Amino acid sequence: MTTTTSGSDLVTGAINRGLAARIAARAGGGVLRIFLIVVALLWLLPTFGLLVESLRNSGTYTSGGWWDVFSHPAQLTWSNYSQLFANHAITSSFWNTVKITVPATFFVILIGAAAGYAFAWIEFPGRDWYFLIVVGLLVIPLQIALIPVVKLYNWLGISGSLLSVIIFHVAFGLPFAIFLLRNYFAGIPRDLMEAARLDGAREGRIFFKVVLPLGLPAVASLAIFQFLWVWNDLLVALVFASPTNQPLTVELAEQTRQFGSSIDILAPGAFFSLVIPLIVFLAFQRFFVQGVTAGSVK
Repeated sequence: MTTTTSGSDLVTGAINRGLAARIAARAGGGVLRIFLIVVALLWLLPTFGLLVESLRNSGTYTSGGWWDVFSHPAQLTWSNYSQLFANHAITSSFWNTVKITVPATFFVILIGAAAGYAFAWIEFPGRDWYFLIVVGLLVIPLQIALIPVVKLYNWLGISGSLLSVIIFHVAFGLPFAIFLLRNYFAGIPRDLMEAARLDGAREGRIFFKVVLPLGLPAVASLAIFQFLWVWNDLLVALVFASPTNQPLTVELAEQTRQFGSSIDILAPGAFFSLVIPLIVFLAFQRFFVQGVTAGSVK
């Protein structure tokens, strides 16, 4: 005996399966969203706690945790930040951080972009071997270079200066920058480059007028990585910066040694140090995903 299925049954089955699939998809999406929201809230909880702690009256630090502000909102005050910005050591270290981070990020982007363009589109002897050397430099930890570089800086007479810190950050930021930007620039259509050359554009003009605008997502991603690394650095600054040139991370570490008497400076200083990279990330976030996934799909 042969069982037959009518056309109406097939349509009904398809509708039922489609409806069930849509319900399951919506339920799964809703559960996933709730899970991600919970994870995000838990991830942001320490940051929120630091913000609240930075706004609490210094006299209430020993009486309870930051969550006490929900029952005693009078604990919140801006006096901690007033004292923070009146502290010469903190403000000086903040400007030292800016003086280190901005040049170190700018030169890594500029030199890395130029080298990435050369490795991607300019033919020269040994190009592939040089690029392999750059890739090999990615696996070298900066810790093994500290002592040799200290000796080199002493010989050059720049030890302890801001310049010494900037040069170190640029040197160790370039391998990743060249690797990232070269791979992104290599994905630019060859026809576009040839058309620019046929129009009489030289390499410099092609680089600034064609390659850099098209490579903005990768450049923005690199800027975020480099800025965060340099801004939050402690080890390099401890080794190379003198006490008069130390950045904010070193100054906050010094304040930590006197935790019992400087919590009113440490909490707002730590949150202020956190906010600046967050603002930079939010400013470039629309380019970030495009840049870090560059070259993953052809």
